[in-house]
Amino acid sequence: MMASSFRDCKAWSAGGLPLSTSSNEACKLYDAILTQFVKWRNDETLGGFEGCISALQQADPNFVMGHVISTGLELVSTTSSTRLNERLASAVRRTVELASSQDISPREKLHVKAMELFSRGNFPKACDVWEDILVDHPTDMLALKFAHDAYFYMGTQTQMRDSVARVLPHWKPHMPLFSYLKGLYSFGLLETRLYDQAEKVAMEGLALTPDDAWAVHSVAHVYEMKAEVDKGLKFMESREKDWQISDVLASHNYWHWALYFIEKGQYEAALQIYDSQVFRRCKATGSMLDTVDACSMLCRLEMEGVCVKDRWRELLQVTQPHNDDHVTLFNDMHFLMASLGAKESGTSQRLLEGLQELAKEPGDNQQHQLAGTIGVPMCQAIMEYDQGNYNRTVELLYPLRYRVVDIGGSDAQRDIFNQLLIHATMKSENKHHQKLGRCLLVERDAMRPSSPLTERLMQRALALHN
Repeated sequence: MMASSFRDCKAWSAGGLPLSTSSNEACKLYDAILTQFVKWRNDETLGGFEGCISALQQADPNFVMGHVISTGLELVSTTSSTRLNERLASAVRRTVELASSQDISPREKLHVKAMELFSRGNFPKACDVWEDILVDHPTDMLALKFAHDAYFYMGTQTQMRDSVARVLPHWKPHMPLFSYLKGLYSFGLLETRLYDQAEKVAMEGLALTPDDAWAVHSVAHVYEMKAEVDKGLKFMESREKDWQISDVLASHNYWHWALYFIEKGQYEAALQIYDSQVFRRCKATGSMLDTVDACSMLCRLEMEGVCVKDRWRELLQVTQPHNDDHVTLFNDMHFLMASLGAKESGTSQRLLEGLQELAKEPGDNQQHQLAGTIGVPMCQAIMEYDQGNYNRTVELLYPLRYRVVDIGGSDAQRDIFNQLLIHATMKSENKHHQKLGRCLLVERDAMRPSSPLTERLMQRALALHN
């Protein structure tokens, strides 16, 4: 039986979020899954996500919201495409059928609709539906979290911030998961460049819940964006004990730690984190967040001139099974880095062609709609850079630089494309490109005045073009 701390039928109703099931056990398991989702943690005492999901299906196999949360979690993890994965596609259909055969609440119906829209890649419409739920039910954490994730995949930073701002006044300190709103809100503030406020709000969250890994992650971003490297290193180290128990986010937090080392030019320390944490975890879990982080890190190190040896080949084993998924453009570009790094030109070509194909008839899949105008040219730019065609890289990437945000991810994650463009301009034979590179470095320096990485790149540009 589930611990008494989780909400039963009566508790959910009292909170204004009744669930259509008569099973108290199912209600508690739903709460247990939601709690792990918000904490980014497989709680072994509960049997983790998988244990709770299978127990939930046994407690009430026809519980619609049970299907919404379990199938929804698999969808937002972006590890699998309903285009290719028949089991996942049928789980979505099953949820829709259950919902239409039962007398469930309007809120639950909307949850089913949003999940179905998301499964078809219609992220904007799915978010509209989650926001509709939140207008009437501002304390529906599942709607809030799913919307937060989808906004992240679309790179819609203001929406991600405002979605949380709108519901904040309705939450009271006694409500379950209250403190975690601080980290969610902080992340939206940070992605809209409100760094001081973001840090303050995250610290308020950490004062309430020191092991909130998402709030830690938000602070890590602030120090990254301001290039306050030593502050970042100190902060991550001092709180490692707290955040590393959140196994779903731990690798990503280690990645942030490693970025500080790359920024400082301490490549061995960064590689050590890559080997002991980032790659080890991504190989064990197959998590997309961990996988794209691994790709990004090796690519950044290579741009800095570090030899990463056979690490690309090992990483390709993790990315290759997802080459045809095309769930998000952000994932695709990182898989491409891995296949290029491993010198698998066939795999790289196939990824690009698959994307070109989907761009022809995208339907209402938001990522495929962007594939033609942003996804394909960015992939081509990465390939041209890999082949040493730096002129062409700049021609492809420079016109897109203010649209890169549309591929999703965070400013910190997308910075790899800023770096790629700068490296391409410096290596280009074209004098105009070389000048452009210096302009980009001046601009970068204005935003992050104390960045050792920018300083190194400036020195290199001077040495190359004098």
